[in-house]
Parts: sequence; structure tokens; C-alpha cells
Amino acid sequence: MLRLTDLTLARSTTVLIDRANITLNPGRKVGIVGANGAGKSTLFAALRGLLTPERGEIAMPNGWVIAHVAQETPPSDKTALEYALDGDVELREVEAALAAENEHPNADASKHGEILAHLYSHLETIGGYAAPARAAELLAGLGFEHDMQNRPVAEFSGGWRMRLNLAQALMCRSDLLLLDEPTNHLDLDAVLWIEDWLSRYAGTLLVITHDRDFIDRVSNQILFFDTSNPKAPATLKLYTGNYESFEAQRTVELEVQQGAYEKQQRTIKHLESFITRFKAKATKAAQAQSRMKALEKLERISAAHVDSPFSFSFRKPEGEPRQLLKFDNVSLGYDEKNILEKVKFSLLPNSRIGLLGKNGAGKSTLVKAIAGELRERTGERIEGQHLKIAYFAQHQLEQLRNDESAMWHIDQLDKQLVETRGYTRSREQDLRNFLGGFDFRGDRVSEPVGVFSGGERARLVLAMLVYERPNLLLLDEPTNHLDMDMRQALTLALQDYEGALVVVAHDRHILRACCDELWLVADKTVKPFDGDLDDYRNWLREQRAKPVAEKVSDAHGAPKRLEKREEAEERQRLATLRKPLQKRIDAIEKELAKATAARDALDAWLASEAAYAADSAPTLGDKTRERGELAAKIDALETEWMEKQEEMQWVR
Repeated sequence: MLRLTDLTLARSTTVLIDRANITLNPGRKVGIVGANGAGKSTLFAALRGLLTPERGEIAMPNGWVIAHVAQETPPSDKTALEYALDGDVELREVEAALAAENEHPNADASKHGEILAHLYSHLETIGGYAAPARAAELLAGLGFEHDMQNRPVAEFSGGWRMRLNLAQALMCRSDLLLLDEPTNHLDLDAVLWIEDWLSRYAGTLLVITHDRDFIDRVSNQILFFDTSNPKAPATLKLYTGNYESFEAQRTVELEVQQGAYEKQQRTIKHLESFITRFKAKATKAAQAQSRMKALEKLERISAAHVDSPFSFSFRKPEGEPRQLLKFDNVSLGYDEKNILEKVKFSLLPNSRIGLLGKNGAGKSTLVKAIAGELRERTGERIEGQHLKIAYFAQHQLEQLRNDESAMWHIDQLDKQLVETRGYTRSREQDLRNFLGGFDFRGDRVSEPVGVFSGGERARLVLAMLVYERPNLLLLDEPTNHLDMDMRQALTLALQDYEGALVVVAHDRHILRACCDELWLVADKTVKPFDGDLDDYRNWLREQRAKPVAEKVSDAHGAPKRLEKREEAEERQRLATLRKPLQKRIDAIEKELAKATAARDALDAWLASEAAYAADSAPTLGDKTRERGELAAKIDALETEWMEKQEEMQWVR
């Protein structure tokens, strides 16, 4: 088990965690929540041995393998697949040992054969022959198409490199997996996939995340960093259940704490009143002194409060056009490639759209086109008379002036709105009050943006969008780097927002709470999705399970209903689809029988004394390698057989 005993951790001179005592049993999946800066990442550093505790200790079983997501990805000529395989350190060690033994064989031929036999056996034991397939599956789940898996790491952008680091961490056959904000660089499809992967993970999982749906799905315990007392380090508390259960338990605790606090305040008030009235009277002086000592010894209970540092809302948009924007047979793309074709829709003042679709399907392309940052290739874009668009995307965080402050940015925007829309110039205090709603207070409003964290930069960009009073708000992954308090504040503000909204987000909470419609971007089209996010999860699973040629679904993934007069044609069509599948199943069964017989024959030879005789040494390595390759082939054939059987079910 993993045990923290009297653990105290500090960064520089600041104590972040004080005397924590936590025990986690093997196989538990623990979501870690708490305010930014509370010490969550510091705990991870200590678990990895990068930080020495001020006091106390961290104990875990000897030999536990710890996996984590690296924050840097050095440029490399390795392919994405090879980079992911590097995560299995034991595999690479066995491969290196094999290469060394083959390049410089032991002078004793018999000993050389034994070494190779041992290494090839170990390779099979750790699933080394199937490792490339496992790595390819991980990369595919994280959004890497087949051709991308063979591209050099150096060609990928920062976001994709973080996915590669995540794949490398998942590739490691670890006992303890540490994930720090794993969903920040993922789209919804990849988030849903990694949830399923983590549900099958056999080791102990610790995950820091501000995505409440994600933590609900993957965790069975919550480790809460309680920073409600601003004068003290974080207190660590372990709760059983997922995040929803934690919230319910925490609410009860706060209610009990508030009741105890109010009761204690009444006691304190009574004691202070008695002392004030009687400390000067000789007959009551002893009693007054006794109550003064009782008051001094009283352990004070803090008032329970969960106030958010964020308080903002969207002001009513200007103008009330009947239609904000219309796309009529629009095609969009880059260079010579069309990403979307024949796109038709109208955005009305009350439209609240969530965009769904696989990575690369064109969601961000569509949002850019709506924002006017990408021109249509064909078709027509028709804007309403009073259209005012505000657009949030990750690249806009980089467009902030690092040498200027939050106050400077909002003041410049205020000047621009005065010039372009005839607004009245705002007072400095009004701007300060507005920024305070996004938790930019005091000297922080005057500090250069260059020292801001990713979350602070995102908050500033959102503040500027809110200030613009748009009637069409476009949000492309707005919750990256935002903590739970800010996400909840944004969700509440969007619920009250009176304009139109288009959102791309991997945070399902914001999609559920703020969107009335879901649109599916797939196969170069944009269509309404007739279902909810759970239906979308099922649709994704079905898409992964079916070959492209067998997709007989509509945009919702539900089988098309055929009229009775078409039943005969349908039976013929299904028979046509089943025929090649059955043919392949028959072929696989023949290959399996042949490979299994060959493997059994090799097993019998390897189990005999003759295999380790001196005259057999030159062939022992080859035979052992052949046995491992046969085992891998059998595994692959059995997997394919199961897949084909499952595909047969889809066409029955």
C-alpha cells in the first residue's frame, strides 16, 4: 500500500502540506482536488523522489514502478510509435540486452544459448511481441491516425507532444500511475477513450484534474486538499466514492462545521459578557478569571465557507437581430484539401450549440469560419446587421502582451469599444472591480502578463470577451488550465448569457449545463446529433468497432430502419457483408491450427535436454526467437478472430 505518515512538504520557505497521514490500498483510483497552489503537484514530485519531505515519510512497496507524464518532449527523429514504446522501460532493457548478446555473444556457446533463451522467454512474459500493437492502440485512442504514428516526434506541435508523453506513461506497465491534468491537451473523443482505458488499469492511480465528469468516471476515492484556512497549509482528507459523492459528504461536513462554529461563537460571547461584567467585582473575580482561562484554552472553530473568488456575468448584448449568421452550402478547407463541404445552418440569438466530432473532423475549422478567421471556399456567409462576435481559442492566450498588465489589456479594450461602438469611457475603479470578478485583485492587476500562469492568462482572455458584450460567443476548449471554481463560475455565467453560443469542449459539464443542441461534425458534414453525451460515447465505440465499409449508421449511430419491401434486399446485403468476414474467419482458424502445432513442437523441443546440448547452441537462439514470434502471431490471430466474430454480430 501507499502510506503518507506525518508528511510535511514545502516549496522554498512555504509549507504546503503539514503532517498529512493518508493510506491508499493497491488498485485504488484516487482523484486529487483542491485549489491551484495547494500542493497537489508538490505531492507528485515527492512521490517520484524529486522532493525531500521536511518531516515524515512516504512508504510504498519495494519495486513499485511509477509512471508519470513528462512535461517536456525533446525533439527527436524517432517515430511517434517508437517514442510511445520507450515508455515500456523493461521492454527496452530486454531488447538492449538481446542486441548486446547477439552483437557480442558469450564465448561459451552453451551459455550464449541459455542467455538468449532466458531473454526471449522474458520478452514473451512481458508481452514484448505484442508491444507495438499495444502502443499503436494507445496512440490511436489518443487521436493519432495510422500515418501520424510513423511521423517523427520533431514534426508534432506542443499539444500533440503532450499526447505522446501521455501515451508513453500509459505504455509503462506501472504499479503507480501519476496523471497531472491529463485532459488539458485532449479533445472529448480522447477523454472518453482514456476514461475507458483507466477503468481497466490494474495499478494504483492518482490523478489531478479539474474536469468533474472525468474524475467522476475514473475515481473511487477523492483526496481533498483543504485550504479553507488561509493562514495554514493544506489539510489532506480522503473520501470514499467519486467526485459527486465527495461533494455530498463535503456539504454535510461544512453544515456541521458551521453549526459548531455558531454554537462556539455563542459560548464565546457568553464568556466574554460574564468577564466584562464581573472581573472588577471582588465576589466574582475568581469566577471571571476561571472563564478567562477557559476562553484562552478554547480551540477556535473556523467559520465554514466555500466562497468562489470569481463573480462575473455577461452584460446584455447590444441589438436584437432575428438572425445572427447563416451559412449556405459553404465549403471550408486549407491548401487543396476540403475539410467541410455543403455546410448549411443558421445561428439565431437563442442558439446554444455544442460541437461534437473526432479530432481532425473540422470542429475548430468550423469555429474559425464562424469567427471570420477562415474564409469560405464556396457558398455564402450571411451576417446579421448587429452581429458582434467574441472568440476564445488557445492561440489567443499567446497574443497577450507579456510586458503589459491585465489592467492595460482591459483599458485598451475599453478605449477600442469607445471608438468603435460609442461606449462611455469607464473609470479605473470600474475596470478594477470588473477584473476583481476574475480574481485579479490588488497589485495583481498591474503585474506583467508574462508572469501569469496558463490559468491566469485564460481568465484574462475570458474577461476581455465578457467585456465586449457579444451577441455570438465562440468558445474553443475554454476550460483548459481553469480550476473547478473558475469552470463553475464560467458555467453559471454562460447559463445566464442572453446571446448565442457555440462551444467545443472536452469538459462535458459545461456542454451539459450550457448547450441546448449538439451538432456532429463528421465525414465532412455538420448535422444535428439526435442524442446526449452518453449516446455520443456509444456512437464513438460503435465507430471504432466497425470497419468503414460496414458503417450502416445515420449520424446518431442508430441502424437505419428499412421498410418491409426492402427486407429481401437487406438480407442479401447482409449476406454479402458476412461472406468475406466468414472467409477470413475460416482462414484465421486454419492459420491458428498451423501456428499452434508449430509452437507446440518447439515447446517440446525446448523442454528437452537436447535443446541445451553444446551442438544445439547455434540454433537455440533462433528456435527461441521463432517460438516467441509464433506466440505473438497466435495472440494476433486470436485477437483478429474475436474482432471478426464481433463484426459478424454487427451484420446479423
